[in-house]
Amino acid sequence: MTRRFGYLAAIAALLGGTAMADADDPPSRVARLNYLSGPVSFRPGSVDDWAPATLNYPLTTGDHLWTDPGAQTEFHIGSTAVRMNSGTAISILNLDDQIAQISLTEGTLNVVVRYLGENESIEVDTPNVAVSLLRPGNYRIQADGDDSVSIVTVRGGEAEVTGGGAAFPVRAGQSARIAGMDTVSQEINPAPGPDPFDRWCMDRERREAGAISARYVPREMVGYEDLDQYGVWTEVPPYGPVWRPRMVVAGWAPYHYGHWAWVEPWGWTWIDDAPWGFAPFHYGRWAFAGGGWFWVPGRVVVGVRPVYAPALVAFVGGGGFSVGVRLGGGVGMAAWFPLGPGEVYRPAYHVSDAYVRNVNIVHVSNVTVINNWNVTNVRYANQGVAGAVTVVPNEAFIHARPVASVAVVVPREEIVRARVVGTTAVVAPVRESVVVRSGGGMVVHEPPARFAERQVVVRHAPPPPPVSFAAKEQALRTNGGRPLDTAQEAGFRQSSPARAPMVRPVNPQGQTFGNRPAPQGGQPGVFQPRNANPPANQAPRNDQFRNTNPPGNAMPPRNDRPSPVRPMQSEPAPQQQTVTPRTETPRPETPRTETPARTMQQQPRGAEGTRNPEPKSERTPPGKGAKKGDRTTEKTERKDK
Repeated sequence: MTRRFGYLAAIAALLGGTAMADADDPPSRVARLNYLSGPVSFRPGSVDDWAPATLNYPLTTGDHLWTDPGAQTEFHIGSTAVRMNSGTAISILNLDDQIAQISLTEGTLNVVVRYLGENESIEVDTPNVAVSLLRPGNYRIQADGDDSVSIVTVRGGEAEVTGGGAAFPVRAGQSARIAGMDTVSQEINPAPGPDPFDRWCMDRERREAGAISARYVPREMVGYEDLDQYGVWTEVPPYGPVWRPRMVVAGWAPYHYGHWAWVEPWGWTWIDDAPWGFAPFHYGRWAFAGGGWFWVPGRVVVGVRPVYAPALVAFVGGGGFSVGVRLGGGVGMAAWFPLGPGEVYRPAYHVSDAYVRNVNIVHVSNVTVINNWNVTNVRYANQGVAGAVTVVPNEAFIHARPVASVAVVVPREEIVRARVVGTTAVVAPVRESVVVRSGGGMVVHEPPARFAERQVVVRHAPPPPPVSFAAKEQALRTNGGRPLDTAQEAGFRQSSPARAPMVRPVNPQGQTFGNRPAPQGGQPGVFQPRNANPPANQAPRNDQFRNTNPPGNAMPPRNDRPSPVRPMQSEPAPQQQTVTPRTETPRPETPRTETPARTMQQQPRGAEGTRNPEPKSERTPPGKGAKKGDRTTEKTERKDK
């Protein structure tokens, strides 16, 4: 009983301490590129070069994606799935703890929103309108920038479209066609039947909706959707539910099969090769027992989104090898191992004390331990495990080489006595650390220039684009393998040449979002879903986000899980109607007059009532096995065959 109340006190301390979190802390979430089919290209926000997209790459503000004709891709922002059809160009205008804002300059997106917190917003911006997704649901947005036409189809949920002085809702079962730029015309029709892209999206969604892993980790943990297919859940005292990869090579160890990349604002980031290789390398801890490794995701804490980390490892030095210490032939080495359960992760990038508590609290319940952890004065559990420490030359590390092919064998006695030096490599990035080009003369497919240069209409002004890597590369060389702080970034931004604006605010004075306040600045890792905060005299529950309904059982539709089998509940589809633009000046709604050619003034409709009631559920015993799902990439399909 004492241990239980001690843990609850730690959670209370965490939630109380977030008020002092630093506004300069990095976001608690990223987007994960989790499916690739055909030629998909990627451009980081800090460089102008395109490269083939990489599975498991963390996407953040400023990044760009392009699907060539015949290609499709999918990325996740927590539980929200975004699927791109062929010939689609997008960029991430803003991604933080409160808003996910995507620029769609050409092509088609399908967005499935499972959960939308009280202070969270999702916005898709096209060349002529800004589309706000007001509720959990299923949305399709098409942009034809050449003809200044956008089509918004809502199969479940509700959207609000703003542009050209007009703002109007698109409800479930409706499809709106909006044409024009400064002045727009709108037509609202019943949603059309699914096309091949829609059916592909439905297949992907059906697979995800039945995920057994949602019983053990919150759906807001990026990467949970691929754990079922490639591993199994078991119960291991004292860790609780743990996950084991199903098929790995002999001698496999975490953080050994993949490469390192420089992803700001976090710095050195692990990119794993495995199709399941995201959640287990950016959340949780790894443990070794019974001759194999298993992943410990940590407790599920209500109201606290799992906080993303670039790599949960410790780097070592001393005892004959280290980063910065020269070995035979004058080659510097980088060496690391995975953190174990109960071990504190202290980021090398600039964060507040509250951020450190947030990123660790689901693994280390004692806040005092978190606050007083000294990374260089601890004996780590995994450091002595055979094969746990990976060592590579610095040059291979900074040039994003595949780690397994360049790893160096180091005597175990040297590894055991090596000293932990921190949680990042003390080496500076180069351009190849930012944009990784595949070898073998692979052709890089870039979007047509007119797609990349188009402006989009925005309802919420995004932050400025990232500072170019070239402008700050020299400063990074003297920064010990850490990203620059906010003040340094601001200095480089002021001295850099101004870029042409890529957005046009549609309503600079607007202060509302679907009849709700615009998102306010929050704290990393903490969000407030409706009705999620218990009364003051009631302890928080750890199981509130667990899914206790077996995927095979029928259950009533929930607003955080669109039904994979049948369309969402839709309102009666209206007859075709033409809607004239209204000005942004609020005025009372006039009664609707029925005439043969009906014209109506539509007012924005906000979310009514509670959007996300939290299910009260108890913890479900671990499953006996994972259901086999769809393969994730073409490469994986060939291996499976």
